[in-house]
Amino acid sequence: MFAQWRDIFWGERPLFEALSGKLSGVFDGLAKRGALSEADVAEAMREVRLAMLDADVALSVVKDFVNKVRERAVGHEVLDSISPGQAVAKIVNDALIDALGGAGAVPLNLNAVPPVPILMVGLQGSGKTTTSGKIALRLATRERKKVLLASLDTQRPAAQLQLQQLAERAGVPSLPIVPGQTPVEIARRAMDTGRREGFDVVILDTAGRLSIDEALMNEVREIRAETSPAETLLVVDAMTGQDAVNTARAFNEAVGVTGVVMTRMDGDARGGAALSMRAVTGAPIKLTGSGEKLDALEEFHPERVAGRILGLGDIAGLVEKAADTLDHEESEKLALKMMQGKFDLDDYAAQIRQIAKMGSLSGILDMLPGMGKVKQALGDKDLDTSVLKRHQAIISSMTRAERKTPAIIKASRKKRIAAGSGSTVQDVNRLLKQFDDMSTMMKRINKLGMKGLMRQGMSALMPKGPKPPGGRPFG
Repeated sequence: MFAQWRDIFWGERPLFEALSGKLSGVFDGLAKRGALSEADVAEAMREVRLAMLDADVALSVVKDFVNKVRERAVGHEVLDSISPGQAVAKIVNDALIDALGGAGAVPLNLNAVPPVPILMVGLQGSGKTTTSGKIALRLATRERKKVLLASLDTQRPAAQLQLQQLAERAGVPSLPIVPGQTPVEIARRAMDTGRREGFDVVILDTAGRLSIDEALMNEVREIRAETSPAETLLVVDAMTGQDAVNTARAFNEAVGVTGVVMTRMDGDARGGAALSMRAVTGAPIKLTGSGEKLDALEEFHPERVAGRILGLGDIAGLVEKAADTLDHEESEKLALKMMQGKFDLDDYAAQIRQIAKMGSLSGILDMLPGMGKVKQALGDKDLDTSVLKRHQAIISSMTRAERKTPAIIKASRKKRIAAGSGSTVQDVNRLLKQFDDMSTMMKRINKLGMKGLMRQGMSALMPKGPKPPGGRPFG
């Protein structure tokens, strides 16, 4: 089944991909050695150190991390254990969780007299304004809070208008724009409006700069003094690596940071900035963003991230993602039709659309235990939805009769469909082959029933064909 979907999705490189691959290599090497010596551990720690530095983790964080792991890994409970390689991996997993902030997501602090002020800070281009809109949507829909968005950015042209538009998309009010007011005056008016009109939360989006300067910090200090925010959230771009770490350190020293929001988590395969944030600010990563969609905001779970780095997966995260994104009534209908052998190309297109809602296959695979090696076997290609659009175009170019009965699609029809969808006959053939394979598998499952499937195992679903001497099927 994986092979069928492998060709449908190609996209962004998931966070920590490079680090995950290198650490997997280290632990595979340890596992093969069996019994470990202190020299084996020392060599492994050297490789871990290099892997973390290559992932753009801050040097101070790397030194502290490696020292903690080495101290525990050279103990008798590891060197004398039955599976020392696994024991070292467990120590590294625990150390990763600790470096990322400890187990469990840290929620936004709304424990204050309403309206609760949330101050958004960060450099220009970090995604601060978009993140403000995302948080507003999240609080309004998930927490049922009455949220007011207010732009304090008088530096960037149209910044206030941008936040106003984001507020409209999120379905929350924004503070009316009054030209000529200073950021502090706008903040004061936002809080007054929040108290007067019964808002639960006021999100204050401050101005950014292309780089850190004293004028920016003074402005943020004045706004903090005026509003006494329950949260001062620093928004940083994960793609900027060490620059993000330096930004975090500067903002924390100047104005204090209670939490970090990391954006563009889908665009950086190294992830070193995330591993460094807690150490340089003392504040937890609370939320992560990926993409421009307003619902593309997630809680940060250190233990889940650590699991994904070490190839242990994130089943809990996958279940949550499915619950948030999939149309479950539609999914149940599709599943029933598949099991009944009534699956057609319209249903196939609907299934593709459902899976596409989950994001790239690359990201999904990262959440499944042990799938890191499967991804490596695919080479350096990145998983996305590029082929998805082609498949949808091909199916849309078919007549209703062709979608319901694909067997009627012969050479002349294939040429017409290819021309109408801007694809090739080979593309049409591949789609039909994938659909046929899936249909065949579903029919076998239906014929066997669950008892038969459990009795015979997955081998019962494999294609029937000639067998070589010894009774093993070809392929």
